Amino acid sequence: MVKFVGRDEELEELDKLLQENNQVAIAAILGMGGLGKTELALQYAMTQRENYKGGLCWLQAKVEDFGVQVVRFARTQLDLNPPEEVDLPAQVQYCWRNWREGNVLLVVDDVTDYQQIRPYLQGVSSRFKVLMTTRQKLGAAIKQLSLDVLQPDAALELLRSLLAETPGRIERELEVAKELCEWLGYLPLGLELVGRYLARKPDLSLSAIMQRLEKKRLEQAALVNPEADMTAQLGVQAAFELSWQELAEDDRLLGCVLSLFATAPIPWNLVENCLPGKDEDELEEIRDDKLLNLHLLQRRGEGIYQLHPLLREFFQSKFTGLEQAEEFKRSFCQVMVAVAKEIPETPTLEEINAVSLAIPHIAEVANHLIQYVSDEDLIWPFVGLSFFYKGQGLYTQAEPWCQQCLSTVQNRLGDNHPDVATSLNNLALLYKSQGKYDQAELLYLQALELCQRLLGDNHPDVATSLNNLALLYKSQGLYQRAEPLYLQALELRQRLLGDNHPDVAQSLNNLALLYYSQGRYDQAEPLFLQALELYKRLLGDNHPDVASSLNNLAGFYKSQERYNQAEPLFLQALEIYKRLLGDNHPSVASSLNNLAGFYKSQERYNQAEPLFLQALEIYKRLLGDNHPSVASSLNNLAFLYYSQGLYQRAEFLLLQALNIWEQSLGGNHPNTVTVRENLAILRDYL
Repeated sequence: MVKFVGRDEELEELDKLLQENNQVAIAAILGMGGLGKTELALQYAMTQRENYKGGLCWLQAKVEDFGVQVVRFARTQLDLNPPEEVDLPAQVQYCWRNWREGNVLLVVDDVTDYQQIRPYLQGVSSRFKVLMTTRQKLGAAIKQLSLDVLQPDAALELLRSLLAETPGRIERELEVAKELCEWLGYLPLGLELVGRYLARKPDLSLSAIMQRLEKKRLEQAALVNPEADMTAQLGVQAAFELSWQELAEDDRLLGCVLSLFATAPIPWNLVENCLPGKDEDELEEIRDDKLLNLHLLQRRGEGIYQLHPLLREFFQSKFTGLEQAEEFKRSFCQVMVAVAKEIPETPTLEEINAVSLAIPHIAEVANHLIQYVSDEDLIWPFVGLSFFYKGQGLYTQAEPWCQQCLSTVQNRLGDNHPDVATSLNNLALLYKSQGKYDQAELLYLQALELCQRLLGDNHPDVATSLNNLALLYKSQGLYQRAEPLYLQALELRQRLLGDNHPDVAQSLNNLALLYYSQGRYDQAEPLFLQALELYKRLLGDNHPDVASSLNNLAGFYKSQERYNQAEPLFLQALEIYKRLLGDNHPSVASSLNNLAGFYKSQERYNQAEPLFLQALEIYKRLLGDNHPSVASSLNNLAFLYYSQGLYQRAEFLLLQALNIWEQSLGGNHPNTVTVRENLAILRDYL
């Protein structure tokens, strides 16, 4: 016998709904097909049968008229003889009055129209408890228990119980079993069908059934044929088909459009944007009165909805028969591309939160519907996704989107296209952020060559490519190679974009940092000030680029021992970063690190140490243990301890920093050389 799992709370709630009323208690179990509504009613009847001395009457709402079933049950099971000369409602009333003594549980399974049942329940005494199962929402007067899918642990336990005769089968492929439960959307019917199928095939691995399901979807045999002893006697697709038959053409159309979205929460405004020719009120009526009412759609929050994974499969299977299918796929892709285009390269926390619900749906376009995206917009789903993750310091999640962008553009547009250069640049920038400098340089050089060949030497994209390559060389300590590229980029931007443009401010800022690194302070300061003034005028006071500019100028003042000017700028930068980007971001770590360095330079060690530690923890969590920024953080913390005479702790951290820098930057980088020299000095004290 199949173990009944994951519904203990629902059983208790059901009993509470039926028992806490002195009037006739009418309750309904609601939910989409396949949730186990009938099974829950059956389990309730079995576990509570001792409390219903008047017996259990189980009726099928769709089989035959409710009144006819009541009268037949009374005659065959209770030996009652309702008078035949009166009409059917009067015969039913006779049955209620003369029913066996004690509380009675009356179960009406699969109700589609409560109004057909309601007249027969007039005059029923309070000892009758009426329990209905239905896929529809009923009137407010009826107490309702909305059934949801199983929790992941309960779903796994159900699968395990179905395979009890082959113990250890789940544990041998535990991760695959979890993936299988997720693919089935934790739907009890799907889990039982697949579990029984696997039980009949002891040599079939869970990996193999996953492959079969992914290939044949709802038509896979495991989801089609229920066994004779199952409570449910329909496969998954057949169970959903019952609801499909109750939908009008426009209702079906909306369900199919919803299936284009990923298996994730869907902001309703995106759905409306996909159907610009449809009246918003009409769409809302279909959503609420049809799809939600039949539990074909779930409401997840204000303006947020979601399809169950298997219902999504079902609606997608129906999409192929729709004449407008291709048109709707293109419309869906256009909407997602428009969202992706709005994601900035350095999104703020507010911007990340605003777009986060759309991310899975943009990914759906990138992974499965990219053929419906025009050549002009081809890069945007990938660019938007990479900016979303890279902007949070989640480089490992951004990387595959950058790589996929490059390969997709090359496959469709060929190797000689400006979007290939853009894709190369974006991937190189990501590699540079990860400390993969050799890989980044190769891509930057390819991008620059391609830009110059396709666009000529006088184009903003060429300036961007020059700037990015210079930034890489500066990070490697190759200052002589960086300077001419920075100067070319600045001159090109000023000529093409004018003096009042954020890209010009970026070039001024980068050139100032280079001069600062070379000790050319008189040249650096005016550039820092110009960049900051330009950023503030163009972007306002609350922008990540303004915070970066404040941070850089503060670092410059610190190096000049102009501490009174430096500290407020460091604090402003940190406050802006935290407010715009949240507490867990590489820029916040960098700002904490710089402020800590400022406090250390003034021997304010108690203030410096916690900031250094916070920065190190953020870097490690976001970038991994072997990133150049982690090495810098370790190096800075080591010098704090060195300044306090804690030489052994300092040596331990310097050795870690040296190991990272040697691997990422090479043995000749200024940072690597400096840390070796510092280790030699430090060891004189040990």
